[in-house]
Parts: sequence; C-alpha cells; structure tokens
Amino acid sequence: MHISDILHHKGEDVFSVGPGEDVAAIARALAQHRIGAALVRDQDGKVLGIVSERDIVRAVAREGAAALARLARDLMTAELITAAPAMTVVEGLGIMTDRRCRHLPVMQDGRLAGMVSIGDLVKARIAEAESEAENLRAFVTAA
Repeated sequence: MHISDILHHKGEDVFSVGPGEDVAAIARALAQHRIGAALVRDQDGKVLGIVSERDIVRAVAREGAAALARLARDLMTAELITAAPAMTVVEGLGIMTDRRCRHLPVMQDGRLAGMVSIGDLVKARIAEAESEAENLRAFVTAA
C-alpha cells in the first residue's frame, strides 16, 4: 500500500496556520480539530514549517506561560521531513521511526498533496496485514 492510497481515502485537506498566529491559538485549534500538528503556510499557501503538540509542550516547559504568546514562525520546525505519494506505508513508518516524527507532509512536484500521521500509517499497515492473513486463510482452506 502506498501513501497515495491513504490520501485517496483521507483527502488532501491539511489544517494550516499562518506564521503570525500565536501558540495559544494554535493549541486551541489543535485541540478543537483533534489533531497533533499544523502546517505553517504563508498567504500564497507555501509550506514554511510545522508546529506540533510536542513543539508547544517543549516551549511551555522552557518558558512557562510566556510561550503561549510566541508566534508560529518562532516555534515551527522549518526543516520538514516529507513523504512522496508513491512511498509505501512501510517506508513512511521507517522514516517516522528513524526521524522520531509523527506527521509527514506529502509533497508532489513541489506542491502539498496532503499529510499523513503515524496513526494513518499504522491503521493502513494493520488493514494490510489483516487482508494478507485472510487471503492466506482462504488459500489454505481452498487447498
């Protein structure tokens, strides 16, 4: 299974914030949408970085409540780890494990094609394993 298969079912919509949005508003939005990260995009839609729950927690641990007034541009991870639609789910999980990240923006031809989370990839891998097991059972039963 490929990441493009997940995006086909999940869709290409990605929650984003502007670089001037404050951390308190970002935290509220993440909680409201029940997501763990938001892409930071400029007015033209160009991806500038990503802000995750982990980034917010670390900032609050360092700076206390003052961190909530900081801006996305100050807190975001600008060096993005990305995936391509043709990448397999197993390859995506490998990247997430090696790079210790939980979200992969999916880029195609320099354009944002969507975003997948570790939950999306694990769910797809489990479905794939269950399908393989069912096919094996059917093969053994028919033999």
